[in-house]
Amino acid sequence: MSDAHPTPSGHGDLPGWRHVYSGKVRDLYEPDASTAGVALRDLHGDVVLVVASDRVSAYDQVLSPGIPDKGVVLTQLSLWWFDQLADLVPNHVVSTDVPAAVAGRAMVCRRLDMFPVECVARGYLTGSGLAEYRTNGEVTGIPLPAGLVDGSRLPEPIFTPATKAELGEHDENVRFSVVVDTVGPQAAETLRDLTLAVYARAEQIARERGVVLADTKLEFGTDPTTGAVTLGDEVLTPDSSRFWPADAWQPGRAQPSFDKQYVRDWLTSDASGWDRAADAPPPLPADVVERTRARYLEAYERLTGAPLAL
Repeated sequence: MSDAHPTPSGHGDLPGWRHVYSGKVRDLYEPDASTAGVALRDLHGDVVLVVASDRVSAYDQVLSPGIPDKGVVLTQLSLWWFDQLADLVPNHVVSTDVPAAVAGRAMVCRRLDMFPVECVARGYLTGSGLAEYRTNGEVTGIPLPAGLVDGSRLPEPIFTPATKAELGEHDENVRFSVVVDTVGPQAAETLRDLTLAVYARAEQIARERGVVLADTKLEFGTDPTTGAVTLGDEVLTPDSSRFWPADAWQPGRAQPSFDKQYVRDWLTSDASGWDRAADAPPPLPADVVERTRARYLEAYERLTGAPLAL
């Protein structure tokens, strides 16, 4: 997983699974040497258990407390999207039969040989893309029309890849040529084409439900058994995508969003008193936690058309 770092001490294992890595949000397990672990390998082959926690990160910092039920939203929304995209690209999920302690927030996934590229599709201009555009009129070397503002819809979606950063560091937007140099021309073209195809499908589905999908980040790997390029990690969640309510979309300002924007806004406000250059982030207030939780749950319900079963 792209956000993984070595196992923290004291992390408990799950029946049949051994904890091996944790990231900003997810915990990663592999089958252990027990009878149950051997049975998992026999049944599914080389797999990992991916558990989405309630941890929340912003500005490359893991914050506290977490957002209740966030891990369930991320997992269940990813599973829903994997179903919507199944005819476009295979995905890494092999089972949702997981230990009771992580039910609803975990999935058993095929281990992939991951490409070292963050595959980003943008249909609207905001975030780091907006900052780059304001500097030189381009995003990752792709020239854009003059006069665009925060929230502008682009003439067509663009592929703006990034390098994967270590924990605590920033992903760096790069030109397509860097991806070609990293993975080769054929794989680079496949990653670009799949990313834009996934974005096009998801943007249409979201728009039909009154949601703007401004941009999204995907990760792909190669299935070591079949050699197929396969969609991994999470997909089209409020952690990896920008979702805006369509009826409130108004270019020229920051858009209301279905994600952790409440967290970002509070951290950068005078109320937090946080000096990003010098201090660890302060604890999140209860109202920020609750408002953020409500936005995650609303995103799930708007997109899927059903409330999340908790």
